[in-house]
Amino acid sequence: MTLAPPPPTDLSPLPDRFQAWFAARGWTPRPHQLALLDHARAGRDALLIAPTGAGKTLAGFLPSLIDLTEARGESVGIHTLYVSPLKALAVDVARNLERPVAEMGLPVRIEGRTGDTPAARRQRQKRQPPDMLLTTPEQLALLIGDPGAGRLFETVRRVVLDELHALAPTKRGDQLALALARVRALAPEAVFVGLSATVKAPDELRRWLVDPRRGAPLSELVRISGGAAPDIAIHDTDERLPWAGHSARHAMGAIYEAIRAHRTTLVFANTRAQAEMAFQELWLLNEDSLPIALHHGSLDVGQRRKVEAAMGEGRLRAVVCTSTLDLGIDWGDVDLVVQVGSPKGSSRLLQRVGRANHRLEEPSKALIVPANRFEVIECEAARAAALDGQQDADTVKPGSLDVLAQHVLGVACGGPFDEDALFAEVTSAAPYAALTRSEFADVVAFAATGGYALRSYERFAKIRRTKDGLWRIANPDVAQRWRMNVGTIIEATTLKVRLARVRRAPGGATGPAGYGGRILGEIEEYFVETMTPGDTFMFGGEILRYDALIENEVYVSRSSSEAPKVPTYVGGRMPLTTDVAARVREMMGDPARWGALPAQVREWLRLQAERSSAPLRDELLVETFPKAGKHFIVAYTFEGRLANQTLGMLLTRRLERARAHPLGFVAGDYALAIWGLSDLSALIGAGRLSLDALFDQDMLGDDLEAWMAESALMKRTFRNCAIIAGLIERRFPGQEKTGRQVTVSTDLIYDVLRRHEPDHILLRAARADAARGLIDLERVAEMLARVRAHLRHVPLDRISPLAVPILLEVGREPVYGAAQDALLREAAEDLVAEAMGDAAP
Repeated sequence: MTLAPPPPTDLSPLPDRFQAWFAARGWTPRPHQLALLDHARAGRDALLIAPTGAGKTLAGFLPSLIDLTEARGESVGIHTLYVSPLKALAVDVARNLERPVAEMGLPVRIEGRTGDTPAARRQRQKRQPPDMLLTTPEQLALLIGDPGAGRLFETVRRVVLDELHALAPTKRGDQLALALARVRALAPEAVFVGLSATVKAPDELRRWLVDPRRGAPLSELVRISGGAAPDIAIHDTDERLPWAGHSARHAMGAIYEAIRAHRTTLVFANTRAQAEMAFQELWLLNEDSLPIALHHGSLDVGQRRKVEAAMGEGRLRAVVCTSTLDLGIDWGDVDLVVQVGSPKGSSRLLQRVGRANHRLEEPSKALIVPANRFEVIECEAARAAALDGQQDADTVKPGSLDVLAQHVLGVACGGPFDEDALFAEVTSAAPYAALTRSEFADVVAFAATGGYALRSYERFAKIRRTKDGLWRIANPDVAQRWRMNVGTIIEATTLKVRLARVRRAPGGATGPAGYGGRILGEIEEYFVETMTPGDTFMFGGEILRYDALIENEVYVSRSSSEAPKVPTYVGGRMPLTTDVAARVREMMGDPARWGALPAQVREWLRLQAERSSAPLRDELLVETFPKAGKHFIVAYTFEGRLANQTLGMLLTRRLERARAHPLGFVAGDYALAIWGLSDLSALIGAGRLSLDALFDQDMLGDDLEAWMAESALMKRTFRNCAIIAGLIERRFPGQEKTGRQVTVSTDLIYDVLRRHEPDHILLRAARADAARGLIDLERVAEMLARVRAHLRHVPLDRISPLAVPILLEVGREPVYGAAQDALLREAAEDLVAEAMGDAAP
């Protein structure tokens, strides 16, 4: 490990103007700030890992501010390029930088460039670039694909990458790594620095930051330890703790009292739907009329910026938010973070807790509010891991081929390229270091023809080879279409929500006027398809009435309904991390540790041990029991919803072959349940069904291949890869495809490629994506290996206490609001009574 070098003896190798600025505030430059300055002057790339409040942002920008000041206004282009994973973070950093620049009177122009930046300003930035450009991976990719990219980036001397740990393991990280490899080619003298508070594997990010062709295989590492330990509490309640559900409505009164008792509170929810519900509940309780706001990615940008500005000015007591605000936002007045529901991992918990008391010497204070009984154990595990300093963030993965295909086309949009030179450039990026020359040739061939099976279709031919051997775009229309579809985030198709002016017809009927009205944000298309005019739903903290769908806009009016639906969003569920899952298993399997849990949870686990068995750490507890004319098998894996869904699919196939007549399955974070017509306890007892064979690792061979080939999951994964790679365009001049149109197009192509070109790069990309993300193949494999020969079967005559939460998921329709809690409570009471032996099975 390379630690920060010792600071110079005077602690201030700074120009007089900077020394005076620090002194006027009673500050002394921190050692890590001086260390980054030293590395920058020596031309060395560096990774800074420092706790919240340590001054990472100033450390990252101090060398640039000094360079630009010493240049005395001679800069004629972008000197420093800053890339953030969040628009809000780029805006916040720009605001924080403007203060020292103004106070020192520095000749530095700072501008942001995100998807929210007006088009006119973005065009002007190309002609008159600022000294510092603060942007996002998507906007950087667009600039790389501009014919003027060479002129724009040749002046870059410093690149600052904020919250690098959040970007590097993702497809956005692949996109960014490729764009930065191009920046290095255009600006060979640029120095790269990464900033992060939470890093599990520093060497991975150190490799990510450098170009190994320049010599050093890893960047320098500046790591600052210390800082006050966080103060993390878990909410306990005298209310009846729910057996299932994610609303945490039982604790909203306690959350409101916590807001009243603190200056400013950030209330984090894991999904936008959960945030909407929490915000609505808090407003119903808000007898003091406290200023409480809502912030998530589907709200209109103007509304988000108003919330951010009000928060920065200290005018809000609380903001209910999602991950849109969990990275790096520097609001010093926040003195409490509330996490609604399990954070699903220690790194995410530490990241969010760090938003409170944004100062190194003061402890960040947080309250975790479990939404149900299982989440109490999960929250305790995440809390313990966070207090131990354990990180569980994702590690860097091999680069995705669909992202590479998008980049290759983008480079061609910027100008002709030589294939060998671009291959060398691409493989200098860490995610693509292992890319073979033949794989790269396949990607280029895809951009040129669409692949062997599609080469007869002219619309898939996007680049062509010239007589001089260079590749260039086939026609200018290709570049326009590419720019409209750049990005790696594939969200469900959204529709704009417009608060329309309402016209009143004779007899009192109302309808949208069809013009005017304010845009509130966007909502997903499939949710709108479930509604009919007159239905109400919650959005932006308001209850709205759905009036009409006109083209791509949902016209709504305000409503006073007391039972609104809540919009749901694809991808809202976070996976349970491997490290927290392991701690949950340890806690469940050790009764001596149950004493730290609330009384309701302790009693629940005690009854489980009495009626069945408590799952031990390294064994797989499998229960079988009858219920309502069907027979159930429940396996307690504690491996997360994705892994359990995959396991459920594979086990169901095996039970079919064993003639056990399975009818369906349901998966949660902790367990999966399969039900059918055959008496599974009897089959196992008679030796006609072997659990060892059922859970054998060989299910990850032919069974997995056959299931993936038949599964709608693979078509959905392929659809996302096809959109990213540019095979299918959702947006093109004058028109935008609906989600249904995209699905039909990609499903047809998927079937053609499976039959005629099974090794097509997009099928390879889809298989890799499915294995890594959608089916969590690695975790399934690790779990099967861990429990081999450690299966415990407990046949029961009725449901066990531990099985109640997973069976509450069976056949449940998506009912929202208070009705959801009532239905869950009623169902839980019936199942609990049965589990406790108070009702007939």
